[in-house]
Amino acid sequence: MSNYVMSDIHGHYNEFLQMLEKIQFHAHDTLICAGDYIDKGPKNFEMMNWIAQAPENVVCLRGNHEEEFAYHIDRMKYICNTLGLNKNLLEDTILLYQTVTELEKQDTPSFFDHCGTIGKLITEKSVTFAKLCNWADTIRRMPYIYRTKVKDRTCIVVHAGYIDNLENAVTEERYESIEEFYLYARDDAYMCGGIPHGMIIAGHTPTTADEEFPYNDGNVYRMYDEELDCIFYDIDCGCAMREIKKNAKLACIRLEDEKIFYV
Repeated sequence: MSNYVMSDIHGHYNEFLQMLEKIQFHAHDTLICAGDYIDKGPKNFEMMNWIAQAPENVVCLRGNHEEEFAYHIDRMKYICNTLGLNKNLLEDTILLYQTVTELEKQDTPSFFDHCGTIGKLITEKSVTFAKLCNWADTIRRMPYIYRTKVKDRTCIVVHAGYIDNLENAVTEERYESIEEFYLYARDDAYMCGGIPHGMIIAGHTPTTADEEFPYNDGNVYRMYDEELDCIFYDIDCGCAMREIKKNAKLACIRLEDEKIFYV
């Protein structure tokens, strides 16, 4: 029995399946997915369908792109109810999306469906608003963190970064809640986060981005905090940018021996 972690798949469903085959993922193993299953990649429909029907040995955590997807659906739901549209009808779903898009243009810049995923799901995959709402409900059931024991260490899997509390933390960025830290922390995840004698596995910040702290030329980034005796891993190896960056790939880590797999 092994525990595997993947993060930031971003609609690259084929690579995700290839990784499952590469690690020989079986029913006795556990897979923890650390968020950002959608946006930017070509197969968001297939990815969300898989997540919605994931087997019991798969733990799906929430990423910022899922959080934002659910927020957009809430915005659409308000307009849907206001206009009395039928969320089971594709034509009403198209009208709803067009209406919300026009309303959101009043905001500069517009945040609504900024990756265009919802629009493509509707127009290219004929996804009704009812199905989008079901996917949003799936996201709302996702936890933010997963905690387990690896050898003598407490291991926490999270999308961006983990911190015990924000009250006494001196952070570069401002966070309205600890959940925001879980979803959006970048440098703060390493400078202020972590736990004594622990291991933090996260993604969110691609290791292909040379302007970011955990840059590692598209390979998994590892950092050891001697004071905390805490190991940090960033396993977002830029899969979202596979079409434009040669060193971008999907990564997976096996917790028991910290072995890294790439696709």
